[in-house]
Amino acid sequence: MSEVARQDVVRPVPPPTAESLARSVLLHLPEVTDALVATIYEQNPAYRDVDSVPADDLWQSCHDNVARVMEMIAGADQSATDDFFDAARATGRRRAEQRMPLDDVLRSFRLGGRLVWEALIHEARAQGVDDSEALLEVASKVWEVVDTTSSQVAAAYHTAERHLVRADERRRSTLWEGLLHGRAKDRAFVQEAATVLDVPVDGPYTVVAIDNLIDDDCTTASLKRRLAGVRVRSAWQVRAHTVVGLLALGTDSPDTVLRSLRDMVHAPAGLSNVVSGLANVDAAYRMAMLARRTLPAGEVGVASLTERLPEALLLSAPELAEQLVEPWLVPLMTIPAAERQLLLDTLEQWVAAGGSVRRTAELAHCHRNTVINRLHRIHQITGRDLTDAAFQVELGLALRAIRLFPLPSR
Repeated sequence: MSEVARQDVVRPVPPPTAESLARSVLLHLPEVTDALVATIYEQNPAYRDVDSVPADDLWQSCHDNVARVMEMIAGADQSATDDFFDAARATGRRRAEQRMPLDDVLRSFRLGGRLVWEALIHEARAQGVDDSEALLEVASKVWEVVDTTSSQVAAAYHTAERHLVRADERRRSTLWEGLLHGRAKDRAFVQEAATVLDVPVDGPYTVVAIDNLIDDDCTTASLKRRLAGVRVRSAWQVRAHTVVGLLALGTDSPDTVLRSLRDMVHAPAGLSNVVSGLANVDAAYRMAMLARRTLPAGEVGVASLTERLPEALLLSAPELAEQLVEPWLVPLMTIPAAERQLLLDTLEQWVAAGGSVRRTAELAHCHRNTVINRLHRIHQITGRDLTDAAFQVELGLALRAIRLFPLPSR
C-alpha cells in the first residue's frame, strides 16, 4: 500500500465510556435537576403531602446529588475534590430534621438513579452508540454508585434521627418537670407542653404516681393504650423512683378511671383529686404523691386521695399525729405482741362499729362480754375513757396514724 493510500484509511472512533458520557451529562446538569424534581413530585407524593421539604431545598439537593453521582461515574479523582458523599450525607441529615420518612427519601434516590441512567442512555444514543454491552456496563456503574450513595444517605439519616430523639426526650423531660413544678401558669409554656405531650390544655385532669416497679405486663405504653380503651388520654414520664401519669378525663368519671387503674397497676400508687387544666397539674402531682404515702409499707394498690383524706392530713402534720398516738396507743406498746395485736384489732372494730359493743362483737366474732373485757383491759393500760363518744374521732385518727408511723415495741 502506498503512503498516500495509508493516509486515506479511516480509523474507527472508540465508543464513549460511562466516564465520558457522565462528563457530557454534567454539561446539562440544571436540565437534569429540573427533570428529577418534576419526577419526584409526580411519583413520590410524600414530598407534596408532607410538605416539609421546601422546593428550593429539594432542587438544590437533587442538583448536588446528581452532580456527585455523575462525578463518581466520570471517575473524578476523589483525593482532589471534596468528599463525594457530602451531598448525600447532608440530604440524609436534613430530611431527618424535616421528619421526612426515610423510605420516601430513599425512593427519591432510586428515582434519581433511574433518571441518571436514562440521561446517560440518551447521551449515548445522541452520540450514535447502540451497543447493548457498552450500555450494560454503564447501567452497572450507575447502580453501583447509586446504591453506595443511598447507603450514605441512610447512615446520615439514622445518626441525625438518634440525635433528634435524644433532643426530643430532653425537651419532653424538661416540659414534664416544668408541669410538675408549676410552670404551666405561663400560657406559652402550657401550649407547648400540651402540643408535645399530646394532651388538651383545659379540662379535668388527675395525676397518678406509681412506684417505679413497672414490669413487662404493665409498661407506660400498655397503660396508655389501655386507658385509651376507656376514652382517657394520658401522658407518662418515668422519673428516678416514680412513674407519673397525666390523665385527661374528658367526660369520664374519676371513679371509672380509678377502677381501671386498680385493674392495671400492681404496684404502690397514689391518685390525686381532679384538677382543672394543665395549669394545676403541679398541685395534682403533690396530691398523688401524698396519696401514695398513705399506703402502709408493703401494701400494693392505687390509693385515691379522696378516700384517704384523714391519712393525708396526718401525713401533712406528723407532729399532730404523734400527739394523737402518744396517749391512745403508745402505752399498748409495753404489752406482749400477741395481746397488743388483739387489743388493737378490737379498737379498730370498735371504731368501725361506732362505739357499739354489740356490733363490735359481731365484727370480732366473739361474745359481747369478751368485747367489754377487752375494752376494760385497754382502759387499764391507757387510762383513756372509751365510753366517751367524743374520743372516737381521736382514736380513729390515732389508729390510722399508727399504720402510717409504726411504733417500735418497748
